[in-house]
Amino acid sequence: MSIESTLENMEKHIGKEIFLSGWTQVTQDQINKFADCTKDDQWIHVDTEKAAKGPFGTTIAHGFLTLSHLPFFSYQVPLRAEGAKMSINYGLDKVRFLNPVASGSKIRDRIVLKSVETKPGNRLLITQTHTIEIDGQDKPACIADALAMIFF
Repeated sequence: MSIESTLENMEKHIGKEIFLSGWTQVTQDQINKFADCTKDDQWIHVDTEKAAKGPFGTTIAHGFLTLSHLPFFSYQVPLRAEGAKMSINYGLDKVRFLNPVASGSKIRDRIVLKSVETKPGNRLLITQTHTIEIDGQDKPACIADALAMIFF
């Protein structure tokens, strides 16, 4: 499939939800490992006893740990760029952490295709809005516009 036919196929989905993931649990073990990797061992993330008496009543995931789930969710999206040689993370436009993710919570991703732009060098720049929801919560954990560059 050519870049033109991929662009035409994707343009039909702009502004629409293209994927709703299943739920995945954020565990204390994941939070602790993320703290080790990032050197962010603030007590609200890793000290279960102190966090139980804190403002959230439990430990919470780092905002960036929640954000780091975007690749996991994105790889599941069924909308594909046929004929692409590769896709790379091109960055983020806007990220907001709206609600903390308590340890043990389940999260999922609701993805909307925001835009598709042709770029020189036989490339497409795709922007997707990710809304990371928390099971049982009305307010999402995170909303982020993620960009991917697709090479043909």
